[in-house]
Amino acid sequence: MRVVKEAEERRNEILDVAERLFGTKGFDHTSTNDILNEIGIARGTLYYHFKSKEDILDAMIERISKGLVAKAKAIAGNKEIPVLQRLTMTIMALNLENDLGHEVMKQVHKAQNALMHQKMRENLLAEVDPVITGLVEEGISQGICRTEYPEEVVEMAMLYSTITFDALSEDSEETRQRKIMAFIYNLERLLGMKRGSLKDTMMPIFQEKES
Repeated sequence: MRVVKEAEERRNEILDVAERLFGTKGFDHTSTNDILNEIGIARGTLYYHFKSKEDILDAMIERISKGLVAKAKAIAGNKEIPVLQRLTMTIMALNLENDLGHEVMKQVHKAQNALMHQKMRENLLAEVDPVITGLVEEGISQGICRTEYPEEVVEMAMLYSTITFDALSEDSEETRQRKIMAFIYNLERLLGMKRGSLKDTMMPIFQEKES
């Protein structure tokens, strides 16, 4: 008997299967036929929801981004955790840790996917910047930070870090470490914090990126 599913349920089923296949076989080695055979649907059904394999990847990125942002917001809102610790945990929650995440990001960083990369970065920043700004404002109220421009500082810091500390950066380790220390030093100045007060907070973020 032919199984008829609601459009949203079918769409998510396609994304679930595609995520698993992209993570195990790689994006380039997964065909739309692989996805069709795995689910057992007609090609027309797939194309009703997605125009191409690239379209599936785009939707996958959007879904993953929403999940990451939701996790980051939940952490940032937990007032039982000290604000600087929440800052670290919130940023780390945005990292794609699993094999699927690495496969997706590998595709996003390809030259032909530059527009997709830009879209993902803009979407994440638009959602995350207000969350980080809220944490900085908490720090100001607690006397930890001193700046009249919390929103602007966060915007500059997040935009710079997403470009400079790209996971596929070709910098040498020495250059990378120097950039990390310079970033922390200048962020402390922008936030009006005592020198060295952000080092313990920020370093775990960069160490996770290197692992």
